[in-house]
Amino acid sequence: MSATFSIGIDLGTTHSAISYIALDAKEGRGANQAVLPIPQVTAPGTTEPKQLWPSFVYLAAETEFPKDALALPWKSDQRTVVGEFARTHGAKVPTRLVASAKSWLCHPGVDRRAKILPWQAPADVTKVSPVEASARVLEHLRSAWNKELGKKAPLDEQEIIVTVPASFDAAAKELTLEAAKQAGLERVTLLEEPQAAVYAWLEAMGNDWRKHLVAGDVLLVVDVGGGTSDFSLIRVAEQEGTLSLERLAVGDHILLGGDNMDLALAFSVNERFKANGKTLDAWQMAALTQACRVAKEQLFLDPKLEKAAVTVPGRGSSLIGGTLKGEVTRAELTTLLTDGFFPKCQVSDVPVSARRSGLAQVALPYAQDAGITKHLAAFLSRQAGSLQLSTTFAQPTAVLFNGGVFKAAPLKSRVLEVLNTWLSTAGAKPAKELPGADLDLAVARGAAAYGWVKSGHGIRIRGGTARSYYVGVEAAMLAVPGYVPPVKALCVAPFGMEEGTQADVPPQEFGLVVGEPTRFRFFSSSTRRDDAVGSMVEDAEHAKDLEELPPIETSLAGNQVGQLVPVNLQAAVTELGALEVRCLERGGKGQWKLELNVRERE
Repeated sequence: MSATFSIGIDLGTTHSAISYIALDAKEGRGANQAVLPIPQVTAPGTTEPKQLWPSFVYLAAETEFPKDALALPWKSDQRTVVGEFARTHGAKVPTRLVASAKSWLCHPGVDRRAKILPWQAPADVTKVSPVEASARVLEHLRSAWNKELGKKAPLDEQEIIVTVPASFDAAAKELTLEAAKQAGLERVTLLEEPQAAVYAWLEAMGNDWRKHLVAGDVLLVVDVGGGTSDFSLIRVAEQEGTLSLERLAVGDHILLGGDNMDLALAFSVNERFKANGKTLDAWQMAALTQACRVAKEQLFLDPKLEKAAVTVPGRGSSLIGGTLKGEVTRAELTTLLTDGFFPKCQVSDVPVSARRSGLAQVALPYAQDAGITKHLAAFLSRQAGSLQLSTTFAQPTAVLFNGGVFKAAPLKSRVLEVLNTWLSTAGAKPAKELPGADLDLAVARGAAAYGWVKSGHGIRIRGGTARSYYVGVEAAMLAVPGYVPPVKALCVAPFGMEEGTQADVPPQEFGLVVGEPTRFRFFSSSTRRDDAVGSMVEDAEHAKDLEELPPIETSLAGNQVGQLVPVNLQAAVTELGALEVRCLERGGKGQWKLELNVRERE
């Protein structure tokens, strides 16, 4: 069946949202686009619809709640809770709460298909994998859609766009698609979140966007959400008199966001409790963190307020008899949040990354330096080299903010102040902020707009693959005792290779192992932009600008075990966003294909 709607799903680290637009709409904004409120349990026996819903999964014990206490409009008896109550109740029972499943999806240090979450939960808790946790969030969304609109347009028959951080590597994107498939969603495209924010802004501006951006502009997208920080650069070009957009660069996946800020305030208030002889347990610390989040939002919303009250429930006579009362002051917002997370720094400054101890707890690879402006400086400085600029750092002319953190005007102002200080010192013009950003719902709205654009409307951001991709090739050399031949990296997809294109690797023959289980190694780079198809990196394992991806382990069909077949290579980035490495036997006798998802599935 043909799709009726383009559906944008913001599968966020801390919050998710869904927006949709009719594919036959004449415009992609205004009354043609809507955000679907998602029913979720907010308290036992209570369900409320909300446009934003927390991406938390709570794995309730069998006897923890009465039957139907966690009922939803589409399911009565359940023990897995997704949304608001999962977050609030899970703060009290953290050993059953799955948080940041999206960040675990891109953590290469763990088996992301293994049942490891909640992390370090006791043996009596039934765990789930990061893929399964993400699937449960998407299943909740699928059920909510089908309950409301399923008779007219079942979700799995629509054009579905799921957003991911621009910094997600091929493995994390593949696992996101796997989670979507587990949730019953087959027709899925992945879109980078900063690009989604730009699509939302374009649709909000209509034709007026050309009044704010002109050919030659470089747009910096600064996206700071609850758990992550993301940076992207997009260039405005002109082709045959028409403005076009091209994605130039994406940053690293930085686990740093609004949750860190709430915790910083909670630590500060807790120090005052300690000074008064009050001791908080883990449950109360979680409650304090939530209270500090509310206080932070109150202070940022009303600049006239000098302080906001926080309260922490008591836990009995063994600890504290009654409710604890404290406050968050405006001075703390400035010292801890504005100066602590967005410090004034030089563009040459780099984030601290040194280990502080010989032993470290295995968990998510959180950012060690809380200075988001330092991470931005490192990103812009690094791109100057990869883009071969004559300046010491990439110099944006415009900034688009995204993420709930920037609802706080002082934080947005600080980023502009620091960035424009760098630009002024370099003799460049100040960057302007693009107006009209929807900080909470832009990613979902932009994803829906992107699906609409794909159907032949509006302007599309071009950029192809965000990285260069390489396949590992074992070097041919004489056997030497105790010496393993190095692995070379053969470029099969250069940076920016567009979907729907293919390229033949320049004539050279390779030996393909068939007829037995074998392992194919792949590498990628976000900085090697000049490598062409067929370029060879001599020692891939020690190249600092290459990152190894999860290997493909398979057994290719062959007549003999361990047969070495001479082949030529051809690479293609399909319309589905997959990198295909085609191994073509001489004379067309045989053909084998290896497939790796590298950008987006369309």
